[in-house]
Amino acid sequence: METYGKILLIAMPAFLGLVLFEKWYGWYRGRDTVRNLDMLSSLSSGVTNVTKDVLGLSIAIISYGWLVQKVAIVHVSSTWLTYVIAFIALDLTGYLVHRIAHQYNFFWNNHIIHHSSEEFNLACALRQSISTFVKLFVIFLIPAAILGVPEKVVAIVAPLHLFAQFWYHTQHIGKMGFLEKIIVTPSHHRVHHAINKEYIDKNYGQIFIFWDKWFGTYQQEIPEVKAVYGITRPVRTWNPIKINFVHMWLLIKDAWHAKSWKDKLRIWIMPTGWRPEDVAEKFPVYKIEDVYQFEKYNTTASAPLLAWLWIQLIMLLLLVSYFFGSIAKIGSPNIYWYGVFIFLYVYAYAELMDRNRYAPVWELLKNIMGIAVIYQLGDWFGASKSFPWSTAVMIAYFILSTFACFWFSLGGSESVTKKAY
Repeated sequence: METYGKILLIAMPAFLGLVLFEKWYGWYRGRDTVRNLDMLSSLSSGVTNVTKDVLGLSIAIISYGWLVQKVAIVHVSSTWLTYVIAFIALDLTGYLVHRIAHQYNFFWNNHIIHHSSEEFNLACALRQSISTFVKLFVIFLIPAAILGVPEKVVAIVAPLHLFAQFWYHTQHIGKMGFLEKIIVTPSHHRVHHAINKEYIDKNYGQIFIFWDKWFGTYQQEIPEVKAVYGITRPVRTWNPIKINFVHMWLLIKDAWHAKSWKDKLRIWIMPTGWRPEDVAEKFPVYKIEDVYQFEKYNTTASAPLLAWLWIQLIMLLLLVSYFFGSIAKIGSPNIYWYGVFIFLYVYAYAELMDRNRYAPVWELLKNIMGIAVIYQLGDWFGASKSFPWSTAVMIAYFILSTFACFWFSLGGSESVTKKAY
């Protein structure tokens, strides 16, 4: 937990810097692929994901270490070849888990957030799930366990494998020659994120593309078919916490409304998007039929509001950075209260991005919780020991943030009317 938090202290500024560089580069070249509110939503999603991971709010059915003890027929030492084997095993596992997430209703809920952006850029790479509470991927590491690949090797390789999937989420890199035959490139992944009938549910590979070629899920990018991004049942919100559970909520409602017990049970393991006929007829859900004729989700955002939202994001990143660097000092159970605050923070200002009329309520709850923490602990989770002025700054921020949210929600600088979708 603490080690992972310190790794993220290095990774987060690097990812943020690359996201902002892509925004600048697109503007400079006259091809901006990063919308401001979409980028803020993606960055916020990344914060919720890493916060959940640092807090360890998920469990594995079986641990890799236990699996090695039970099934290993040999035990290899930690050489460079071992790391290569572990990397390949993780990538095959990633391919299989990724494919399952796309093909079955229940598992799609854990992956919908990553595809929810109607843009394709480095920021959307950070849209990662907070709805995965039970991890099944260890089962697919049986080949590595049989070979006795040490647990510590997998623990080192796993974060590297994850971070290596960031760079190819961009429209600014074309095809890459012979590399297209070996690794996943931006061209391959543009296909994966597209909802065109020619592209949908293809290219599940994470690092190596040959899994898709071997297992029949490969599709190259077609020059005359411009990729359209997003999901066919758009989420219509910037709020990453809502997005994480929107599909699950639909499944729950459909199972409840279905007349047939067979449909109530099988809906969870049916192909993604399947709904009982009687439910689909009575409770229709909007679905994009023509990918070239729909309007992307957007909400109004004046320059002052956009500036305020960026201030909110910067403050969030500072608070998260302190959290990740001070986990041991904060201790349990306070780290979990800190996590609750982070999630409430994201939810509140994402509601303002959506121009939801209840945004001030969520903002007020967030700031009341913040002040309550200071009242209860005497400062902001021990920050005054390193930053004597932190308590005053946090109280001032909570007051300012409350007034700012009410001001923008009441149309302080613009109309609060949501743009038609």
